[in-house]
Amino acid sequence: MAWLVVLVCLLPFGAAWAQSPLSTASPAAAAAPGASTAADVYGRTTPQSSVFNFLEACRAGDFRKASRYLDLRDRKPDDREKNGPELARQLAQILDRDSQFDLADLSNDPAGDDNDPSPPGFNQLETVAGNNTKVVLLLERVTTRSGSHVWVVSADSLKKIPALAAMATETPAEKRLPTTLVTTTFLDTPLWQWLLYLLVIALLAAASGVLSRLILAVLGLVFRRFPSSVAAESANGLLGPIRLLVAIGLFRAALELIGGSVLLRLYFGRAMTLLLFVGAAWLSGSILDGISERVRARLDPEHRGVSHSILPLLRMLLKIGFFVLAVLATLTSWGYNTTTLLAGLGVGGLAVALAAQKTLENFFGGISVITDRPVLVGDACRFGTQSGVVEEIGLRSTRIRTDERTVLSVPNAQFSTLVIENLSARDRFLFRQTLRLRRDASGAQIKAVVDGIAQLLDNHPKVDPGALPVRFVALGEYAHRLDIVAYVKTTVENEFLAIQAELLVSILAVIEAAGTSLAVPVSETINVEGQPEAQAQPKAATK
Repeated sequence: MAWLVVLVCLLPFGAAWAQSPLSTASPAAAAAPGASTAADVYGRTTPQSSVFNFLEACRAGDFRKASRYLDLRDRKPDDREKNGPELARQLAQILDRDSQFDLADLSNDPAGDDNDPSPPGFNQLETVAGNNTKVVLLLERVTTRSGSHVWVVSADSLKKIPALAAMATETPAEKRLPTTLVTTTFLDTPLWQWLLYLLVIALLAAASGVLSRLILAVLGLVFRRFPSSVAAESANGLLGPIRLLVAIGLFRAALELIGGSVLLRLYFGRAMTLLLFVGAAWLSGSILDGISERVRARLDPEHRGVSHSILPLLRMLLKIGFFVLAVLATLTSWGYNTTTLLAGLGVGGLAVALAAQKTLENFFGGISVITDRPVLVGDACRFGTQSGVVEEIGLRSTRIRTDERTVLSVPNAQFSTLVIENLSARDRFLFRQTLRLRRDASGAQIKAVVDGIAQLLDNHPKVDPGALPVRFVALGEYAHRLDIVAYVKTTVENEFLAIQAELLVSILAVIEAAGTSLAVPVSETINVEGQPEAQAQPKAATK
């Protein structure tokens, strides 16, 4: 399953995500009375960052550094050096053993959690159950010698750690397992727990076939009112995100049962949060696809251009919106201050907008083309010196298949300003011809030609002759001119060309039946007296 690959790929980056600042303190917290402005080298400025850095030090095996996150001020220097690292090791073991402890639940505010029931200056770290009682461990905000305000495990909580650590022994299952599976660890998590996670992933992958059939059966009931093709496409589109979301839920339940170190649960939790919001955005996009297909199926065939131009663009914009919301929701869940992030993007967006001026021009040009609708996908058009069929109207450019069968990409900013002739919008074709009869044609012959062509046009079922289709407009020096103007009632070019050819042949027959013919251009040589024959002036004429 694709989501399993994503999960495995994301896990190594969990440490990198967690090592970055989990969030930025809110302005209110920064302005709170007594808030520290001095940076702490151990990263103890918030309850969450203090515990996270404590666990990182323990994972690295530096328990001496980890003791810096404990309130050992009331102890003698020798006692600090002797018992501080051991207390740090025991506390890390207690937190790792408690599968209900979630680092993300701790406050990321330098002033702590205002809703915490602990006394002022304290925040609850963990509640450990033991001997039918609940032992509460607290974090305390203290002031260092440099004047910084930091969060450390309170002195009273440290007194409870040895007794709690004594209860955090191996589980009955661990006592029966080989020593290698218990002592070999990665991210402070025993090998046997890693093997269980791999087994869960394998079972979920193996069960995906059965899960898919069940989901398709349910989706079939949901889409039974849709046309069969639309229902099948919509159901298949929803299958992927639903499988992902169901798998995340099952894996989350396995995480609660199997457990693992605090850091492992943090990394898995962040990876699942990312996949959860990605799956939600994916599901929303799939539902949107189903709705758009339903709308397109119900559209009148005459409005198929809307389904090929406007619907795809709206769908793309909404999917981008879903993705942006998923990113913001993920960052918020990870503890980042998205308000500050959006404010920064607003300032940076102005610079980006200036740098991407042409891109924005093309984007709004595409919006203009789609909303104004001079052409739609599938329309034949003529613009400038080019002509062709519109194949795609994108966010940046419009692609046109030219008469030479090449693809022409025109930037939307330029395309929206051109004079565009929509050839597909015509309701009929113009049939216009100019005839030049011989100059020796008599009046009776000309009248016979005019009447014959008019009758021909009037009798044709596909021709709209109008009031005066044939007009005798000029007595020429070398030919007599007739204009023919009528409309062929078709919107298909090939059909028009066939009817035009039929009419031209019939018009030639009418002219021949009248006893005359079309004028033929000839050349005459006129010799002027007194000039050499080589200097004679040629003169065009028709007969």
